[in-house]
Amino acid sequence: MNNWPETLTNLRQAGSKLAQENPTVAAAYRGLNEAVNGGSVLDAKTRELIALAVAVTTRCDGCISSHAAAARKAGVTEAELAEALGTAIALNAGAAYVYSTRALEAFGQF
Repeated sequence: MNNWPETLTNLRQAGSKLAQENPTVAAAYRGLNEAVNGGSVLDAKTRELIALAVAVTTRCDGCISSHAAAARKAGVTEAELAEALGTAIALNAGAAYVYSTRALEAFGQF
């Protein structure tokens, strides 16, 4: 499997390099994250559970490492995470089902 703390360290180092080369985009990205984290309706645990479920569906290892660390810090339990990830699994299966109908439709048009 992966060494997730190492992945997060590597991501931060690479992100720092990108920020040096393209500070405008890096600042905009930081601003987007600050805006999300500054919300008043969802608590940090809920935001991190959503973030990890989305990270799984988008297959982003950097997102997984970053949000797993943040989820642990926010007090997410393994049971809460497992339930949120169950939703991600179901959504991926649902997306495959929907796109399967599209593939079948495309096939039929040829």
